[in-house]
Amino acid sequence: MNSTQPQNRTALLPMVICCALFFILGFVTWANGSLIPFAKRAFNLETDLQAYLVTFASYIAYFFLAIPSSWIIKKIGFHNGLVSSLVVLGIGSLLFVPAAEKSSYTLFLIAIFVQGSGMALLQTAVNPYLSIIGPIDSAAQRISIAGFCNKTAGIIAPVILSSLLLKRANASEARLLEAVTEVEKQTILNELLDQLHAPYIALAVALGVFALILKFVKLPEVNVDEEEVTHDAHTDAKRSIFDYPHLFLGSLAIFFCVAVEVMAGDIIGTYARELGTVPHVFRDNATAFTLGFMLLGYLIGILTIPRFISQQAALRVCTSVGILFTVLSVFTTGVISFWFVALLGLANSLMWPAIFPLGIKGLGRFTKTGSAIMIMGIAGGAIWPLVYGFMKDKLHIDFQHAFLYAMLPAYLYIVYFASAGHKVGKKA
Repeated sequence: MNSTQPQNRTALLPMVICCALFFILGFVTWANGSLIPFAKRAFNLETDLQAYLVTFASYIAYFFLAIPSSWIIKKIGFHNGLVSSLVVLGIGSLLFVPAAEKSSYTLFLIAIFVQGSGMALLQTAVNPYLSIIGPIDSAAQRISIAGFCNKTAGIIAPVILSSLLLKRANASEARLLEAVTEVEKQTILNELLDQLHAPYIALAVALGVFALILKFVKLPEVNVDEEEVTHDAHTDAKRSIFDYPHLFLGSLAIFFCVAVEVMAGDIIGTYARELGTVPHVFRDNATAFTLGFMLLGYLIGILTIPRFISQQAALRVCTSVGILFTVLSVFTTGVISFWFVALLGLANSLMWPAIFPLGIKGLGRFTKTGSAIMIMGIAGGAIWPLVYGFMKDKLHIDFQHAFLYAMLPAYLYIVYFASAGHKVGKKA
């Protein structure tokens, strides 16, 4: 592929590979929705705040590994970067085995962090690759297609893990209440942790096989250093990544975008438990409901962007709907409140596909570094559940109002980026 020329159409094989990689990302990422309640029970944690360290360990890896991942990709190329990311993901998956054997929550979190490191490398490689293999103006459409695969995996992961882990965990709760001695309780918890072995060994094997296949698949390298080469004085004057303020505003938009995604996708299970009247089938598969609505949103994006609506307009519509559903979730109760939180998946669906290309647009030779800075924003998924948990468990704010106080500022900032932030520092 000659990357010095603008792409007039999307390359098919790279698109298929990207979709497969987004499926893997979705499966590993949205497994957290089941791992949060599982960890609270299996490790006998006292508060939801402690359980939310699951999302912290997963998403904080992006903050620390995004820039190093950019350097790695610059040295070894996009193709080898994709292969390496799958290997790291496989290693992280295998670490769940000793974590279960030793009943160590610390090692459990380390395993999730290692997985997050692999995902940081994968995200840093695959997102700009996906943006560049076709016209930049339709990048949101391609990311929506890949996002469809991501969220399909996200629906499958919690359903599989809830059937393997949470049903056993629900039964173990009753046994723990009846247990008399600490030895009996620990035996029950060890039996519960043993359920981690099969799914994560299987996941590690699958990742290893796909990495091997990908290694021998011929993929075109894209030289982003030569992308969007222009010769006007305004662009030529850009000598540093810091000359692109819209990039950093975009990274902060990604921070809040992932924050609201994780709040609606991973925290919904504990939110449903707090509501009290939500049936078990909803609570145990809560993440799948949110991601089902996200799939619907991606389908809308595929059909409408950029044919009927621009990326910026889609972003404004999504954030406005997100604010509306958040307010309605707080001022309703029971299953109705649950469904409004799940519907946030629809509101959140087109935010990442619109924000990412807006953030890296026009970076030229700085695209790799800019992509890494955008990926660092994924740390929002690490921080925001802890903010919510702190307000709820430590400040004793009602869980629904704590949800409102966490979500509203995030959506309002994304509205700003969609309206004005993406234009900052650009030529008028």
